[in-house]
Amino acid sequence: MEKTCCWLVLLCGALLWLPACTTVPQTGRSALHLVPSDQLASMSASQFGQLKQETPISRDPAYNAMVRRVGDRIAYAAGPDMPNAQWEFVVFDDDEQINAFAMSGGKVAVYTGIFKVAKTDADLAIVIGHEVAHVAAGHGNERMTQQLLAAGGALALQFGTSGMDSDQRALLMAAYGAGASVGVMLPYSRYHECEADEIGLIYAAKAGYDPRVAIPFWERMAALSGGAPPEFLSTHPASSTRIGKLNELMPKAMQVYKNR
Repeated sequence: MEKTCCWLVLLCGALLWLPACTTVPQTGRSALHLVPSDQLASMSASQFGQLKQETPISRDPAYNAMVRRVGDRIAYAAGPDMPNAQWEFVVFDDDEQINAFAMSGGKVAVYTGIFKVAKTDADLAIVIGHEVAHVAAGHGNERMTQQLLAAGGALALQFGTSGMDSDQRALLMAAYGAGASVGVMLPYSRYHECEADEIGLIYAAKAGYDPRVAIPFWERMAALSGGAPPEFLSTHPASSTRIGKLNELMPKAMQVYKNR
């Protein structure tokens, strides 16, 4: 019975895998998305609405105008990759949050703290381009898919080791959990960050912003980050890795910028 359940888990995973493969725009990478995009957009809209109720929204006219101005241009550049997006750009009033994020369906949040680093429209385009790129590439869906597959693997492992000594089984399950996190989840997350840098750089260039500002922008962000964890334990690439990759991508981005 246990072996049958294990095989059923693996078979279901294989059947789900085939129709769920997609191609990431701009990079052409194949990715696996098991969560329907419309369902993800609906969940995001609900969560974003709740965030707007719980978090103060900035009334600063300069910040709002800047985000709206840059956001509209990035949305236009990303439009072919996100044809069903219902764009919404909101500035949240929190000077301690040097952050921004985007959610499925075109919901984009910018915290006022980011303006400590993003001084110009071009700086902000790097930020918003990066965050929108995460959504266009389906990184949220891919992470949820990885979690579903990891959970399926854990379930299969539980069935397959039920006859083992309890201490050995617990040790094996703990090793699987650590391996899935450090060996799969974190590297994928770092890869997603690098891919969002690449796609976001293209969006910023398409929108008419000089992509070369990305290098000093991320250098300023690195200076503020302080003691970040080692790269292999972090969801983000080390600053030196990120800046090195951006320098490699810059000729391509500059070509887009010149040919827009």
